[in-house]
Amino acid sequence: MNALEARDLVKRYKDFEAVSGLTFDVKEGEIFALVGPNGVGKSTTLKMIATLLAPTAGSVSVFGCDVVKEACRVRELISYLPEEAGAYKNLTGREYLRFMALVFLKDGPKAEAAVVRGEDLCGLADKLKDKIKTYSKGMTRKLLIARAVMIAPRLAILDEPTSGLDIVNGYEVRKTIKRLAGEGTTFLISSHNMGEIEFLSGRIGVMNNGRMLACDTPAALKRRFSTDDLEEVFIRLTQ
Repeated sequence: MNALEARDLVKRYKDFEAVSGLTFDVKEGEIFALVGPNGVGKSTTLKMIATLLAPTAGSVSVFGCDVVKEACRVRELISYLPEEAGAYKNLTGREYLRFMALVFLKDGPKAEAAVVRGEDLCGLADKLKDKIKTYSKGMTRKLLIARAVMIAPRLAILDEPTSGLDIVNGYEVRKTIKRLAGEGTTFLISSHNMGEIEFLSGRIGVMNNGRMLACDTPAALKRRFSTDDLEEVFIRLTQ
């Protein structure tokens, strides 16, 4: 069974079609990257998969569960981190992780185990005792990524996961994603960082104007365009 299957997916707003017949799948345990210029439907696609937007047409299933008909079940299987996500600034980092663990897991022992995992994943150490309003953008992002994966989702949907992080912290987050994928978590990510995409992804789906232009491994895409540069592949496909 695939972790994710999208078939002929459409999202229309009055006269504007943000997503136009998108079809792709994500294998269980895979890191799949959805890339494309700004405004081509990537975030809309992620929100439909995360059950936040209803498709106009087509279908999406997550581990065999339809995102419209079985939305509650899908929400039990996934976590979703938007690019512009925020946190409750008057809570400490540790209080925030505990609150979110209870929201998602609704179980004392499981929630506490998730908090311990989140504390380790975010790497903020003693800063977890401080209020989030004192955090830098990068610290907040690390906390939010920990929140997204500490509950051990079967599918983690991450929109620009390392946005706001410096080189060192971005690298640490990418290593964590790789490790968690190796342990069985499936990832669907969107990023404008081609180096990040190449480091992380088993396959890449390149979008433009709401449609899938190509879907393959980084190596296969580079061979197709006779280049060693994934950015050149991106530019040639989208322009």
